[in-house]
Amino acid sequence: MNMNMTGFENAIHVSDKAKARLGELMVEQGKDASYFLRVSVVGGGCSGLSYKMDFDNVSKPTDQVFEHNGIKVVADMKSLLYLVNTTLEFSDGLNGKGFYFNNPNASRTCGCGESFAV
Repeated sequence: MNMNMTGFENAIHVSDKAKARLGELMVEQGKDASYFLRVSVVGGGCSGLSYKMDFDNVSKPTDQVFEHNGIKVVADMKSLLYLVNTTLEFSDGLNGKGFYFNNPNASRTCGCGESFAV
């Protein structure tokens, strides 16, 4: 795995609520400490780009690795360009939002919060 690139250190942040929910999901899905959170940006969604996240335990040569709030987060370099200084949040309120990204790079987002444009 590549080390963090200069200027990108801790580019992806994890809020306390997101950390707690990720921990619960890892236990529910039987994931051990070898797993990390893979975050990526893919084309699609009502605003042009969508977030994708999943647990993974296989690293790729171009992965950029971050650790924030005790959570190991991995992103490919292309996705990282869209995710610099983004925070993964979790809301369990009445709006039922679940996981969402607070992305300062997004020029607009859709109503569902899963898609964005830059």
